[in-house]
Amino acid sequence: MEPLKNRSDSRSKLLSASPSEVFAAMSDPARVARWWGPAGFTNSIHQFDFCPGGKWLLTMHGPDGKDYPNESRFTRIEADNVFEIEHLSGHHFILTIELQPKASGTEVKWRQTFDTIEHYQRIAEFVASANEQNLERLAAEVQREKNAA
Repeated sequence: MEPLKNRSDSRSKLLSASPSEVFAAMSDPARVARWWGPAGFTNSIHQFDFCPGGKWLLTMHGPDGKDYPNESRFTRIEADNVFEIEHLSGHHFILTIELQPKASGTEVKWRQTFDTIEHYQRIAEFVASANEQNLERLAAEVQREKNAA
């Protein structure tokens, strides 16, 4: 199999929040619906069985007016530490989000891994931009909840 680093988009972002505050935004389907996906997308979550092996069904509504049905399976969940899914519909990938406590908050490490280098390279530019926007939206959701508290 080809090395992970050659078929993955990896990035990180430091959030001024605790791992539990970040994880709360990742484990609550109502909150996930607010931040999941690139800028301009909204979401309808139909099923969110938040446990290893659980199913996640959602429709992403694009700013272009198109609907994008998605099916994923939760593969690994460790409270306040790891959120991992296998995306089953359309582009097949594994998304691993790790939360690492830092003195100033939480470093969110995001890695989206495709099956082959060729598949990843075809969509790498879009994936990089979309993942950066996703992290920005996650940060905004975490901050929104902190401001509301």
